[in-house]
Amino acid sequence: MYIANIVILALGIPLISAASYPATQAPENLEGKALPVCHTKLKDAGLRHAAITRRRAKLQTFVGAKRASRTARDNNPAIINQTNHHSTHHYTPLTPESVIFRNRTCVLNVETGPGPYWVRGEYVRENVIDGQPGVPVILETQFIDVETCEPIVGLGMEIWSANATGVYSSIQGGFMEKANGNVNDASNLAKTFLRGVQKSDQDGVVQFTTLFPGHYHDRANHFHVIAHLNATFLPNNTVSGGTVAYAGQFFWDQNLIDLVEISYPYDTNTMPLQRNIDDGFFITETENTNSDPVLEYSFLGPDLSDGLFAWITVGLNVSASYDPNYNWSWTADGSVYGPHGTFTPVAGFSQIGDWD
Repeated sequence: MYIANIVILALGIPLISAASYPATQAPENLEGKALPVCHTKLKDAGLRHAAITRRRAKLQTFVGAKRASRTARDNNPAIINQTNHHSTHHYTPLTPESVIFRNRTCVLNVETGPGPYWVRGEYVRENVIDGQPGVPVILETQFIDVETCEPIVGLGMEIWSANATGVYSSIQGGFMEKANGNVNDASNLAKTFLRGVQKSDQDGVVQFTTLFPGHYHDRANHFHVIAHLNATFLPNNTVSGGTVAYAGQFFWDQNLIDLVEISYPYDTNTMPLQRNIDDGFFITETENTNSDPVLEYSFLGPDLSDGLFAWITVGLNVSASYDPNYNWSWTADGSVYGPHGTFTPVAGFSQIGDWD
């Protein structure tokens, strides 16, 4: 049975030590809070009509006029908490959203924050590849208000990730030797690859065209995600104002990571590969919970190079609000260094996970 991922983020849960393997049980006092009602309501109402036309246009742009193959590989064993996120339903960008997100169950998670490489003020755009090589990914995320059980329309989803060789754009240097490429390469400050913001549609769905992220020192392959509520989308293709209701990370099946890492250009990454079970942020998002921050996915064709279609569902309490710290801001002259504050949660909680 298909299960769309939802990770639930609850304030007040302490950060978890990276010393042990993720457990599988969620605290009873958190599991299902406000979600059983949503389960019934969403089951009765459905998720309205799907954006098939948009996906057909996207698929034609992404892989040419050729329709994506519905023959996907079925040889990936379960690897994370005995869960395999490779869908045998062979969903593609042509599949209606009402089908992809039809089943919903809830799991719990904790907030992990934006990390050190968030750049404030990045561009609103759907395709963030910017000519970078790698495995193409069409990423679809659906946002649900857990108080009203309705899709969140007009939310600004921001993503960023490292490229195949473990380098973030808009950043010069890193926190450790050999981190983020050549520390003397100031030209990276003018680059914006794999960064962008998109607005959720009438179904609460956001779609990005991006790449499978690379690994780097002490980090497994992952996407960073921020959810902006009530932000203003400006004429210069940036967002301003509003609140941040969620800042966290999405991960991938380890077996899929291993498959990607032996392909070009990921195989040119000289940094040690960090596995999910050794990644402190992955453990924080999964330990002592039923949280599953790992993307569901399907192959877009018979070869890995054809790309992946990945999806996850995010439930938010819109009263949650954060003041994310950042070290860099995007300006007309490129990325500029200037640290701001600390990551501080306030009243409310956010949810991301699986709905069944």
